[in-house]
Amino acid sequence: MNQPLNIDAQLRLDNQLCFKLYAASRAVIRGYKPMLDELGLTYPQYLAMLVLWEWQAEPPEQATVKALGERLMLDSGTLTPLLKRLEQLGLVRRRRSATDERELRLALTDEGVALKARVLPLKTRLLCESGVELEQLDGLREDLGQLLQLLSSRS
Repeated sequence: MNQPLNIDAQLRLDNQLCFKLYAASRAVIRGYKPMLDELGLTYPQYLAMLVLWEWQAEPPEQATVKALGERLMLDSGTLTPLLKRLEQLGLVRRRRSATDERELRLALTDEGVALKARVLPLKTRLLCESGVELEQLDGLREDLGQLLQLLSSRS
């Protein structure tokens, strides 16, 4: 049975889950940077494109900025400049809803759709170069998904 950590050990940086998650997140984003540079995207823009590609295959009830924000867990203040930049890059279109002017609907342009085909080979190369086992990543993703769900249900 594990002994509880003393107070000093509990406050050590290396014993903090939040630090490990933060550092791992930064390392992953740093690892993605060469791929994203080839695509001309930032990491948050890439995440938005992933959702929009999902929506292309399985359209949601409302493909809106609000729905994208909920999916990415981002507020509109973060999402608006990100989407403006994707629109400037010619990847996304934003249009006001005909029924509710407050709603901004999102759609991929032909260029946005075409970009998807460039991602998989780059992502495959990135995974091969990382040296991490696929099964390890799958287990970690599932564990983190459960943690995120648990933490999100409490807020």
